[in-house]
Amino acid sequence: MLIKQNPNGVERPFASEITPREVFESRRQFIQQLALGTIAGSALLEMATREAFAQSASSQKLATKRNATYVLMDKPTDYKDATGYNNFYEFGTDKTDPVRYAGSLRTSQWTVAIEGEVNKPQVIDIDGLRKLAPLEERIYRLRCVEGWSMVIPWVGYSLSELIKKVEPNGNARYIEFTTLADKPQMPGLGSPVLDWPYVEGLRLDEAKHPLTLLALGMYGEVLPNQNGAPVRVVVPWKYGFKSAKSIVKIRFTRDQPKTAWNLAAPGEYGFYANVNPGVDHPRWSQSSERRIGEDSFFTRKRKTLMFNGYGEVTSLYAGMDLRKLY
Repeated sequence: MLIKQNPNGVERPFASEITPREVFESRRQFIQQLALGTIAGSALLEMATREAFAQSASSQKLATKRNATYVLMDKPTDYKDATGYNNFYEFGTDKTDPVRYAGSLRTSQWTVAIEGEVNKPQVIDIDGLRKLAPLEERIYRLRCVEGWSMVIPWVGYSLSELIKKVEPNGNARYIEFTTLADKPQMPGLGSPVLDWPYVEGLRLDEAKHPLTLLALGMYGEVLPNQNGAPVRVVVPWKYGFKSAKSIVKIRFTRDQPKTAWNLAAPGEYGFYANVNPGVDHPRWSQSSERRIGEDSFFTRKRKTLMFNGYGEVTSLYAGMDLRKLY
């Protein structure tokens, strides 16, 4: 495990831990307004501080090159929308809870353990992950099973780069992702909505597909806490809940992983979770979607595309009944 040491043994914060100038100044202005009586209440002050810290990780730029193979004509979602409207139940079930409460997440000196059916099990720190392969910017659609979607410039590289490094053996058929579960950092863990820690999984050939991204940033910067800092996966042809956030363990297995949403509601959230407009969720249609940022009263919903428009993955499911294996 690689652990960075500061010069002369002096403990200094990493760049990702430093609050950016614009956040600091906006918070200072807020405090001044509070003192003048234009804003009242310690609860509001606490909320503003938490939200500012949740955003602060994005101050660190990443050296990246856009991959022209993965560029959409769709207009990217506004950064404020992409970072302010999220599903991250470890910080609460409301869409605005992550940006309010994820400031408590500590992402420095993060490590990911690689275990299971591999020839080279290891622990990799976040700096090692960022250097494992050249970072690319890829513009992907992300669709939520609830019927909303975004277009986000992600930063990372194909998960297959990491898979090659650890050398899965002949028993490896699936890959399981486990996310951080630490109550002091994640207030949402007090909710019984899911069994914690959050676990998600893919079949190995899905994980090795070039589209499957090990994401370390977005919009040219490191991931904000509320978007899954410091490392997550993005699988653009699947519903959003397949994208495990704040990963601490990747395990290669012989058997299909027991995933969090599939255990919680097997009739609603299947293991495969491919975007399929022809298979409705038990409580709503999946045939159309609302693109975040296109919220005008006169804006029509978009037609949902099979596999979210990523038809190149069709061969992965040849011969499968995608109504049954949803």
